[in-house]
Amino acid sequence: MTAAVETGLWQLDTTRSVIAVSHVTMWGMVTVKGEFNGLTGEGEVRPDGTVSGAVTLDAASLDTKHKKRDEHLRSADFFDVEHHPTLVFAVRDAVFRQSGVVEVEGQLTVRGVSRPQTATVKVTESSADAIALTTEFTVDREQFGMGWNRLGMMRGLTTVTSTLRFTRASA
Repeated sequence: MTAAVETGLWQLDTTRSVIAVSHVTMWGMVTVKGEFNGLTGEGEVRPDGTVSGAVTLDAASLDTKHKKRDEHLRSADFFDVEHHPTLVFAVRDAVFRQSGVVEVEGQLTVRGVSRPQTATVKVTESSADAIALTTEFTVDREQFGMGWNRLGMMRGLTTVTSTLRFTRASA
């Protein structure tokens, strides 16, 4: 598949999009997985080939299927949702490659801290009315002020995976 993506405005299809995280804990013995249930997003592909857009996550919507852990993740030890209710990935540049691959440069903002973030994105669907993208990248949570690590339980990077489907926005 080529990465031919139609120009125009695109809106995230929240019913067919998923953003998940996983992190190895308990000294490497357990992988905690969760999904964000609250997400929004939009994008624009301009005639000159430049791309802009953003995906916003409701930090309180992370669901790991463990109520007490989810409450702790919402606390000041991690996402601090009271003061920082959203996480945002804003696209700064995108370069379309062969075989449906897009190199994306963006800015990830978590807990009010913004850092550059790159991702290699695969275009899995591209038509006049829909675009679907998949990616996986890692994040160092300590760079965003989430250094909680009781007894050294949490080491390494957090893996973020996403399947995002956008539909053409109405004019």
